[in-house]
Order: sequence, then structure tokens, then C-alpha cells
Amino acid sequence: MPNDELMIACDNLVKIYKTKETEVVALQGLDLSIKQGELTAIIGKSGSGKSTLLNIIAGLDRPSAGSIHVDGKNLLKFNDRQLMMYNRETIGFVWQNKARNLIPYLSAELNVQVPMMVTSAKERKEKARHLLDTVGLSGRYNSKLRQLSGGEQQRVAIAIALANTPKLLLADEPTGAVDTKTTYRIMELLDKLNSELGVTVVIVTHDMKISSLVDRVISISDGMIGSEMLKKEDYKKKLSELDNTNGSHEEFGVIDNKGRIKIPEEYIGSMKIKGGERVKIRKSVDGFEIYKD
Repeated sequence: MPNDELMIACDNLVKIYKTKETEVVALQGLDLSIKQGELTAIIGKSGSGKSTLLNIIAGLDRPSAGSIHVDGKNLLKFNDRQLMMYNRETIGFVWQNKARNLIPYLSAELNVQVPMMVTSAKERKEKARHLLDTVGLSGRYNSKLRQLSGGEQQRVAIAIALANTPKLLLADEPTGAVDTKTTYRIMELLDKLNSELGVTVVIVTHDMKISSLVDRVISISDGMIGSEMLKKEDYKKKLSELDNTNGSHEEFGVIDNKGRIKIPEEYIGSMKIKGGERVKIRKSVDGFEIYKD
């Protein structure tokens, strides 16, 4: 049974995409736990498996093996209707592709109202305006998308994702198409929503600069968790420039549920270890040391 404090619990997730000629392993035995109320970034290069993981968490894709619980619910036991309700009531999704978030011929306010069509017109209008106020777009209710900047359009997309009061907000590359200054503002907004609304936020990105702006960073490579970085206790002031992320976090290797150790790539590179080489693990005063055989 999943821990009541966990929003997301993935155990040994495997995802294989098959074609007539080949198989692609997107996830290979991935373990992941995210607590309720956490703000977490999952960072990885293109093809690392991070978007596949996000789609499985959102209920948009199913793993080939393993288990996943979100908000205490076993997603693999859901039928199509239950998945639809889960996606509507538990998940808020900010897509990387703006065309999936926004309808260009509608105003900002009407875009936010779209997910709330089952409620009354008065309730929809009041909540849409409240959400636009929350994301910093007061007075832009009637603006069409062409009248909004890229950062403002992304704020509308975040308001849409919050329309049905989700417990979990998923964001796929939310800063991928904006400049550094706008990136910082969007991340500030997500941090504000996390702290003030208590919504759990998971951001998937390839941008390492994001790491300075969240407490927990999980790197993913080759379909497995590579390492974790936790913000240092003495690092209280957020960086005003995103170009310098050194010193903000401590990086940790990860031991998964099968006893496999993932060492951060930077350490492997500095030790000049190649794939297939043997290493020794020796107990030391500070814990353990890993060195080449």
C-alpha cells in the first residue's frame, strides 16, 4: 500500500514502445517518490524518459510493467472513465505545446472557463477571473492570445491547469519557449502556487538553470533516476540571475529498490570510469568511497 504522505509513488516502472522492426525502452525499472506539497523538478536530456514518465503520472499512458499510485490511487486499476475523471479532477497539466493549452480565438478569460463548462456561467466567470488574478493577469481578462506575450500566454495556461482545483500540477517544459527573465517569473509563480495553494508541483525540463529555483531536483537518464539534488539549508536567497547555479544544491547518488546504485554523471566523468569497468566500494570515516579497481 502507498504511503499516505506520498502524492506520487512509482515502483519499478518499465515502458517499452514497440514497432514492427524495433523496441525502444523509455523507462527501465524506475523508482520515484514525491511527497504531497512538494515542488520538484525532473531534469534530463532529450530521450531520457522524462516526458514518458510525466504522461504515465498524468494517466495519458500506461507502463509496460511496474506500479504507480497517485494521491493513493492505483492508476493501473482504472478503467477509461475512471482515468478521465482522474485526469479532470486530480491533475492539472501545462503542456509544452501552447496549441494544446490555449484556443487562439478566445479571450484569456474564456480559455480558463473551458475546463469548467459543467459549472454555471456565473461561477465560471468568477473563478476564471480569480485565477487570472492569481497568476498576475488582472485586467487582461478580455485580451486575445495575440495581444499577450509568450510569458503571459504561459500564465493563462497555468490558470487553465488550475481551473478544476487539482491536487497535482504537472508542467512539461513550462519555460522552454521564453527568455531567462520570463523563466524566473514563471518559476516564481509556480513556487507561489505551491506554497499558497498547497498544490504538489512537478516540472519536467531539460534546463539545468531551473535547479536553482526548486528545493528538490531529480535527474533522469536512460529511463532511470540518475541522482537527486536537495537545496542546501544555508542557501536561502534565490538567484537573481539563472546563469549561475553553483552552490545552491547538494547532489546525491541514488540506490533504487533493487539495490542498484546510480552515481551522478559528473562524478563518473571525474573518476574517468567507462561503462563496463569494475569499481570498488570501501567503507570510510565519512561513509563509503567508490574508486576504480
